[in-house]
Amino acid sequence: MEEINKASKLKAELDLLRPLDKEAEAQVLQKFRLDWNFHSNNIEGNALTFGETKALILHGITAQGKTLKDHYEIAGHDEAIKWVLDIVKDERSLSENFIRELHKLILKESYEVDAITSDGKPTKKRIHIGEYKKTPNHVKTKTGEMFRFSSPEETPIKMSELVAWYRAKESDPSINPIILAAEFHYRFIRIHPFDDGNGRTTRILMNFILLKFGYPPVIIRTENKEEYFSMLQLADSGDIEPFFSYIARNLNDSLVLMIKAARGESYEEEDDIDKEVALLERKLKNLGNPIGTTRSLDAKQWSFDALVEPLIKKYIQKGSLLDKFYVNNEMELSKDGRRTTYSKVEIIDKARTSLTGDHLKFTYYYEGFNREGFEETNYMSWISIEFELTKIVIKGRYKEKSYNVLYGETLSDQRLLEIVAEEIRGHNLAIEAIITRKP
Repeated sequence: MEEINKASKLKAELDLLRPLDKEAEAQVLQKFRLDWNFHSNNIEGNALTFGETKALILHGITAQGKTLKDHYEIAGHDEAIKWVLDIVKDERSLSENFIRELHKLILKESYEVDAITSDGKPTKKRIHIGEYKKTPNHVKTKTGEMFRFSSPEETPIKMSELVAWYRAKESDPSINPIILAAEFHYRFIRIHPFDDGNGRTTRILMNFILLKFGYPPVIIRTENKEEYFSMLQLADSGDIEPFFSYIARNLNDSLVLMIKAARGESYEEEDDIDKEVALLERKLKNLGNPIGTTRSLDAKQWSFDALVEPLIKKYIQKGSLLDKFYVNNEMELSKDGRRTTYSKVEIIDKARTSLTGDHLKFTYYYEGFNREGFEETNYMSWISIEFELTKIVIKGRYKEKSYNVLYGETLSDQRLLEIVAEEIRGHNLAIEAIITRKP
């Protein structure tokens, strides 16, 4: 078979490059591990995206809106992969106990699923981890026919026979490891020994066999799952060679990546950048809301009416309470550096007609403190509005930090009052300083 022969040649090429640089090997194995976790679980219906899977495995970040079971499946599957990678180094033999331990790691804890009784009624079924199935787990095909796996009564002996068959084949020097691993996969699936998790378990066991023989793991990608299932169905009909070729073809992809890593070459795949962008998007969800609107005349006009006008009206209202302490007062509008004096009544309307620029500054001048000996004392308060590309920045004379508001958003009355109150309190402190200077 062409794909199997190609795999053998690639394996020989990889062996000549061994041992791999430790850092390069660690990086490529991490890539395999992430892909393996995502695709094997996604094939079975797990809802976590690749980015969410990577964030969970590498950073412990959980995905909002996804079930606890989805997270448990990924975490358990990753734990099982790491366990298998360690066991390969120890050269532990495959056994029924090994398989049951692996199943426990993958599913982590028992749970209930919806099921149908033999007479077609809905019921609940308990999934027991690390134990062979208690009830039949036959499946209905697309044609409506019932496809039957081994019965619960047959399963223990079938599994004992499977392990014995594997051990006999493993010790045969003429055996092709790829055919051995693929056939073990198929024989395991035909038994379907557990209530759930059979697909994930057999794919890990297949890769355990390949790893023992020095091959990298096979990644069955979720976008190719229909072909994967079709090859298994062909094997059910008695033609298993297409399944062997399918496994070998996917193995060749992994071998090429390992060879590139061994040579120090880039082994990025076509969709790797897409995956990284998806992960970045996942991280950004915790950084704040996305910016939906940027600076435009329409956006500035909306923000002026909803934010700037109520702010400046409140500023004038509260600032007017201090007029009585001065002989005169006036307001000035600065539009991109051009300053013009206006009355309190007209200044807001004048500002509204100046939104083609990106900066407005409202200055409240108080002239001539109205106490004898202080006639030359003046005071100035101000609030500035900057229309930046993605936000509006509000600053005051006494505000150490600015207020940043996205276009399309506004501030509550309470927050507007806080901004104004800081200016008035600053002015009050200035008046108290004047009083303390009285001779």
